[in-house]
Amino acid sequence: MTQRDLIKAALCGEPSYVWRAGQQRRLEMIVRAAGARVGGRILENGCGVGMYLERLQTLGGRAFGLEFDFDRAAQARRRATAVVNAAGENLPYPAGTFDLVLSHEVLEHVQDDRRSLEEIVRVLKPGGRLILFVPNRGYPFETHGIYWRGKYRFGNIPLVNYLPRRWRDRLAPHVRVYSRRDLTRLFAGLPVRFVERTVIFGAYDNLIARFGPAGKALRAILQFLEKTPLKGLGLSHFWVAERL
Repeated sequence: MTQRDLIKAALCGEPSYVWRAGQQRRLEMIVRAAGARVGGRILENGCGVGMYLERLQTLGGRAFGLEFDFDRAAQARRRATAVVNAAGENLPYPAGTFDLVLSHEVLEHVQDDRRSLEEIVRVLKPGGRLILFVPNRGYPFETHGIYWRGKYRFGNIPLVNYLPRRWRDRLAPHVRVYSRRDLTRLFAGLPVRFVERTVIFGAYDNLIARFGPAGKALRAILQFLEKTPLKGLGLSHFWVAERL
């Protein structure tokens, strides 16, 4: 990575560039949680380079993308035409526009996560759903890298998220991480009901590519833990909220 790429990774995260088992699994979760809403108007809020958006627009509805980073928005337009370059805190859509909003590992990067969430709820139709993925503080690794001695270090850093919040935020000031309590507070007072609230592990495609059957066995074990109390160690929160 160039220094420019590293800075962008720190501030905006790294979107999906290759479609693999992990992305496919999450797409199937999105479709299941959305139900018939996939045939309506869909917004991917923070669409990156358009990997999910490209597939959402094939499901029978009309899919729109919003991306803060100009270069990534331009790349997303190669996969889907209805992409705008804007910030999540001020969505350029009227209230009650969408049947479904997907926010996939984005809320942790915005300037104001509460304001962004309010905007998502505003643009949902009554009965419309938000599908939200955000990083889980219980995961043993900080996947967005850290700042150490004034330099950004990209990669999976162990145990950072288990530090006291003020220490953790000094090492990773560029990205938020959420406990279940954090998310509950974030949604407080918004006109939604929760359809699903859980934690999921990743698909670990890189480990499988490197270690083959051993990587697949690890993935199977970790994804089994999603059915147990140990899901609290999972990679991401998966929440589905419906507009009242």
